[in-house]
Amino acid sequence: MDTLGNGQFFGQTNETLDFDGLIITDTEYTHPYVDWHYHENAYFTFLLQGNVIEGNKKEIYECLPGTMLYHHWEDPHYNIKPDGFTRGFHIEIPREWFENLNISKDNLEGSFNIKNPELKLLMYKIFKESKINDNASETSTQQLLLNIFSELSNQKVLLEKKPIWVKQINELLHETCTDKLNLTEIAQTLNIHPTHLSRDFHKYFHYNLGDYVRKLKINKSLSILTTNEKSLTEIALECGFADQSHFIRCFKENMGVTPLKYRKILK
Repeated sequence: MDTLGNGQFFGQTNETLDFDGLIITDTEYTHPYVDWHYHENAYFTFLLQGNVIEGNKKEIYECLPGTMLYHHWEDPHYNIKPDGFTRGFHIEIPREWFENLNISKDNLEGSFNIKNPELKLLMYKIFKESKINDNASETSTQQLLLNIFSELSNQKVLLEKKPIWVKQINELLHETCTDKLNLTEIAQTLNIHPTHLSRDFHKYFHYNLGDYVRKLKINKSLSILTTNEKSLTEIALECGFADQSHFIRCFKENMGVTPLKYRKILK
């Protein structure tokens, strides 16, 4: 089985950065099939364009733009890439990074698909920092990555304590975030009382329902901004915003820059 070292991925890597031991790569996937292999370092994969199928010992993921995967070191997996341009963003994390910052690895074994929209927004911010790449980008990336691991740790602790409606509403919101949502209708679908849903949503998602849905919409818009030249009005409507102004305001609140500024950074 092949073992890949620092900065090594199957395909054409167009950019590699070293932020104090964190290896960041922007890679075009070119292989239709990559057999079972593992990586020397733990790392995140963040799919920017195209699609790819990844399988490991437990699960198979169909990865579309915006998919965020975590892989622990030496965790075997394989990849299948359908026809078309596919591009991935990676952050490799050496063992020394975990040790130096005293980050527990107990809850991070194996590979898993991260669906939390806040963590994806943090990853988009890291991607943005890699394109800015000025004298503050390394520090910003380290801080953003620490925030990701902190939130992952909190999620793992709560995982076994979550009632079934938490998973159900998360799946429902991911599927319908661009629709006009109604608290009473959502509660009826989940067979729980609206007051109970309203009171406990923040406990498990750390945001109120409206803010969480807005983050899902922003994530959808980011995958579109990264891959094509649609107008802001078209993107706003496709992602379920009332109009372009609402989209721009929410985008800036979450990403710190306007959609146009973000698009220019990526070019």
